[in-house]
Amino acid sequence: MRLWVCLRHISQTFLEFAGPIMPQRPVQKPARPFFSSGPCAKRPGWTLNALDGALLGRSHRAAEGRARLKDVIDRSHALLGAPSDWKIGIVPASDTGAVEMILWALAGERPIDVLSFESFSGLWAQDLRDVLKLDNLTVHEAPYGELPDLARVDWSHDVVLTWNGTTSGVCLPGPDSIPAQHEGLVICDATSAAFAMDLPWERLDVVTWSWQKALGGEAAHGMIALSPRAVARLEQAAPRPLPKIFRLTNKKGLIDAIFSGDTINTPSMLCVEDALDGLRWADAIGGLKALKERSRRNLDVVARWVAETSWVEFLASDPTQRSTTSICLRITAPWFTAQAVDTQQKIVKRLTGLIADEGAGYDLASYRDAPPGLRIWGGATVEAEDIEALLPWLDWAYESVSMEYAA
Repeated sequence: MRLWVCLRHISQTFLEFAGPIMPQRPVQKPARPFFSSGPCAKRPGWTLNALDGALLGRSHRAAEGRARLKDVIDRSHALLGAPSDWKIGIVPASDTGAVEMILWALAGERPIDVLSFESFSGLWAQDLRDVLKLDNLTVHEAPYGELPDLARVDWSHDVVLTWNGTTSGVCLPGPDSIPAQHEGLVICDATSAAFAMDLPWERLDVVTWSWQKALGGEAAHGMIALSPRAVARLEQAAPRPLPKIFRLTNKKGLIDAIFSGDTINTPSMLCVEDALDGLRWADAIGGLKALKERSRRNLDVVARWVAETSWVEFLASDPTQRSTTSICLRITAPWFTAQAVDTQQKIVKRLTGLIADEGAGYDLASYRDAPPGLRIWGGATVEAEDIEALLPWLDWAYESVSMEYAA
């Protein structure tokens, strides 16, 4: 007994003299440490050589330019499995522009319900309420990590929803989230769901996404898909003054040229070539089924780590509502949760900065409006092996910052 007490005293004395033991730094790093939720990682094997055939120095309105833009539309249509009678077009200003143009064109024709449960869905609600100043608007809100009560949605109204909350890691649990029959139009922002999740096209009327998300394309270009019901509503809607980049119709009805490659404004043909490269890659690996499997595998890797880790949990507590692409995590350690929000943000910045400084992972902090935490993009262009290599670095960085802040 005396020997044990003596040894403990020696050990404590050594620790007091030497200070805390620094956590062991991992050795292996992700081959591609790119985990941003937009612009997202390029497809595996991508190099600048993929853009060698870009139609540079040529007009996008030349026959060759239109053909490539139409190729993006046709490949997207086929890969996503959209119905043949839907119209798909390329529009300005990424997914944000695509959502805004349809809201400004259609909002107010019928009462509108909006699902607001993260930053961008909240933005659509804010625009409808504060900018368009609609008085027939119902906003169904939920905090980060949760979905609103879908039973309270009036599907006789137009409904605006985000299929996957890019900034919350919460997604609709499946096609039955939307009734098979509904009077209003369902307008779906699908920017971080398209090419990674099943979209119930038969229950939707407008779907939007961007090139910069699931297939790792370059920014600034959005896409919009319209059902026959949506086209009919657009053509019948009372005209509202709109800037040119928002106009989908003219006196003759829908501007069909937009949906065959004649874009509203000048697109980057370099970005077009990159979008085609991503679409060709997706086809080559097995199409939408393979993309979904890769994304699901990435979430599974994180889920196993979370189950074994004491200091972190998913922001989305319900597994049926958990995103496979924007994987959002919250830090649950008592010393962290006891901090003020601004201090929590500093801690997350320090934690993710340590990993970035090592070149082991970039862009891992949660979105600026979301609760302070972590976000790992798990879309199909990210390799599961790279996420596996990242996770020890998260543990290392957490242990490092806890020594600084938890004392």
